[in-house]
Amino acid sequence: MVDKTIALILKYRSAIIITLFIVTGFCVFQTVQKLRVDNSLSIWFLEDNPNYKAYIDFQEAFGSDEIFILMLPVNNAIGALEKSNLLKLHNAIDSLSFVKTSFSLAKAKYPIYANDKINFDDLYNVDRSEKGLKSLLSKLPNITSQLLTKDYKNQFFYIQLNPTPSIEEQRQTIGIEIRQIIEKQYSNYYLTGPPVLNEAYSTGVFNESLSFGILTILVITIMLLFLLPNRRYLLVSLLSVAIPLAILFGIITALGFSLNMISMLIPTILMVYSVSDAVHIINIYHKEGLVNKTYTKTTLIILAIKKSIMPCFYTTLTTFVGYFALYLSPLPAFKNMGVFTCVGLVLSFLLVYVITIIGFSFMSLNFKNTKPLIVLESMSQKVFIRWVNGFTTRYKTSIIAVFTLVLLSGIYAVSFIKIDTNSLDLLAEGKAKQDLRIIEQAISASSRLQLSISTLKEATILNTEALKYLENFQEKLQNNPLVASPVSVVNIKSFLQKRTPVLFQNQVSKEKVESTLTAIDIKDNSFFKLFSDDFKTAGMTIGLKEANRVRLEKTLFEVKQAFEEKFPTEDYKLKINGFGVVYAQLNNFILETQFKSFFIAFFVAFLCLWFFIKSLRTTVLVLIPNMLPLAVLALFMVLFDIPLNVTTAMITPIMLGIAMDDTIHLVYKYRKNINVKETPESRINNAMAYTGGALLSTTIALVAGFLIISSSAVPSVREFGLLCAVTVAVALITDVFYLPALLKKFDD
Repeated sequence: MVDKTIALILKYRSAIIITLFIVTGFCVFQTVQKLRVDNSLSIWFLEDNPNYKAYIDFQEAFGSDEIFILMLPVNNAIGALEKSNLLKLHNAIDSLSFVKTSFSLAKAKYPIYANDKINFDDLYNVDRSEKGLKSLLSKLPNITSQLLTKDYKNQFFYIQLNPTPSIEEQRQTIGIEIRQIIEKQYSNYYLTGPPVLNEAYSTGVFNESLSFGILTILVITIMLLFLLPNRRYLLVSLLSVAIPLAILFGIITALGFSLNMISMLIPTILMVYSVSDAVHIINIYHKEGLVNKTYTKTTLIILAIKKSIMPCFYTTLTTFVGYFALYLSPLPAFKNMGVFTCVGLVLSFLLVYVITIIGFSFMSLNFKNTKPLIVLESMSQKVFIRWVNGFTTRYKTSIIAVFTLVLLSGIYAVSFIKIDTNSLDLLAEGKAKQDLRIIEQAISASSRLQLSISTLKEATILNTEALKYLENFQEKLQNNPLVASPVSVVNIKSFLQKRTPVLFQNQVSKEKVESTLTAIDIKDNSFFKLFSDDFKTAGMTIGLKEANRVRLEKTLFEVKQAFEEKFPTEDYKLKINGFGVVYAQLNNFILETQFKSFFIAFFVAFLCLWFFIKSLRTTVLVLIPNMLPLAVLALFMVLFDIPLNVTTAMITPIMLGIAMDDTIHLVYKYRKNINVKETPESRINNAMAYTGGALLSTTIALVAGFLIISSSAVPSVREFGLLCAVTVAVALITDVFYLPALLKKFDD
């Protein structure tokens, strides 16, 4: 079967070359034209997820928390010119189709009670004296603090977009259009908010994907000049990397999928996998050519393919399993990452053989006089491997003891790994992050939560009793350092009470108080949603800083605790809405992803190894060293305080698949000599001598690829790359020391 397939490939090699050239060219064109970046909320949640649905329903009812926060340095925040400029900005922004409303000092209203009814006047009335205006603003401190700074040198302008699902198609251009409008009037400004951060994530993903790809190609090329037996193999290796990747991205873009913070890692990961298989095939072809000098070119190709295809198939399979296990994640971003990486692995496995077969067919049979383009005489792989074989023979018991101790320590360390995601660690340093810090320092918030307090009685939420509970609740939150500027009907009631004390005296009927307060929820102040349409629910807006998931969960817990302390829960209920609530759920999804994907990957990998090795005893001995890199990974995360987050959540199934790759190549050669009357010690030494060079080469390629990822400007991506590089390096160490020692000691 292999002979016939190779014969067909060689027979039609010209047609295959032309076809691959056309397909690759089309896929590159398709990718350049259609590749998009999408870091929207929907990539983290399935559409039928109850938390995501509740979040969307909240946006429809109370307004989106997709809000731009604009900070404008001015000469006088309450000057006439500054108000005129704000009104012009409102007119331009409100005309945009994706904007629901905008809000600033120029648009804010305050209530005036007169003649038994509520009237409204502009809070920002330039005809009022400066002293009078400042006095008025001081009576609404929580609202005023979000409209201007205390020194009157900065104004704040809010742009509330339509609900999330309705703006996803326009998201890439929204920020551009808004900045263009702002820059027509203001040359100096700071801009933040969830849409800005999302845009920064997407821009960072796109730029880093390009830089990672270019760096990976350069690093792989340089390494191949050292690692390949001869420079003539360089083109074959690079084509084995480039063609599968180009076709994969042609498929991704043709199906309408986009890059995100997770899938941006696919190009680098696939490139180092592809080159690893190519190096193994080239290594075998070259070694057989040196030994079998009388063989024809076709015979050598067939021999190289037969000797490499089984170990390469199983290494691809175990890696495939590691990535496919991500499909079990509840997060769409991980599902897509798993599926597309698996498609890429299959493409790479098939095409690397087609490309190497055709490449070998164009080469001469001069093996003896070939050597790498760049040679470092002081670094001899053969000398190193001989030393390793001798070392694992002499000290096998000590090696087993030390490595087993590390393994047990790593297993113990697993319980100390933190599970947390810091939203700021998903963002690289740059203007978006700088603006975020400046605005948060000014108003202590860059996002918001909407608290909905509903009465379970027949009466409205505006009765005297409920208002008293609400006042106590807001006062409790006001003293919470994690919460900024709570705004609700309490602020307006307090304002009216100071200006019109008679309205809230004991002799005033409850009906009059209720009818008065219902009139304050006007359209111009809709940025702060104070009531539901039936007045059974009161809304309270609180500000939050960008923070890690632990702090966010603590905030949510303390809000609930304050509600239960100040409200009788049998008569009232609290619902917390906003992106923060949904974001807090990521922790559970990360944990679920980690456990599900790891155990499935481990079980399937064990079955693959058992089927491959056909000996339960040897399979267990082989599997133990493959757990050690994961144990070291756990120790590393604990020692350097690296949490399990949205990027590192997928690391264990991936690393399990990678760790097994070198093991399979080594064990394949070890098991091939099972019928030869040699000791396990002799067989593993011969296997190391035969495959050791390729193991070192592929590991160096993998480590280099992941170190490129660790150069990311995004902290969480940087940690992922560093952890992967360390784990891959440890996997090689265990394969050349721990595995041989175990087999020499215990395999029969």
